[in-house]
Amino acid sequence: MKRLIKLSSLLLVMVLGLTINSTAQSRAQKKADKDTDDFVYEIEGMSVGTQGTYLIKVWSYSKKPTIAINQAKKNAVHGVIFKGFSGKPGVPGQKALATPEIEKEKEAWFDEFFSDKGNYNRYVTESGDGTVAAEDRMKVGKKYKIGVIVSVNVADLRKALEDAGVIKGLSSGF
Repeated sequence: MKRLIKLSSLLLVMVLGLTINSTAQSRAQKKADKDTDDFVYEIEGMSVGTQGTYLIKVWSYSKKPTIAINQAKKNAVHGVIFKGFSGKPGVPGQKALATPEIEKEKEAWFDEFFSDKGNYNRYVTESGDGTVAAEDRMKVGKKYKIGVIVSVNVADLRKALEDAGVIKGLSSGF
């Protein structure tokens, strides 16, 4: 009988531990989503990527560095769609694919697109081994500013936006 009580107590502790861990992960993801919902980031061209891609550095902000790193890919795709980036010697700047007004007009579509399991992931990859250089990690007030280099497949992203009716095709005229 005592053995059964110990076993059921152990099982209860394990279930509670999993629940607490799951809740903590859920809170962390909600916080990450909150940080990203505001889309506070900076974007800069790094070098010319292969045909149809941009190699860019995204500076994301968050109270936790790991959250900023995880959200960098989402911010990169958002930046390519709505902000574009200025050029520097040897790296041409790029205009945004869409106007900010489109984000409001197609809000439901973009909410799904930028969700945690959203399609934005299809168009972006981290460059390198995923580590952040010391000079790309800084404390700014209560938040961290983390720079992550990513590659965005703009050709495929543009085609997906055109196919969804979010933007007009390049051949549709002015």
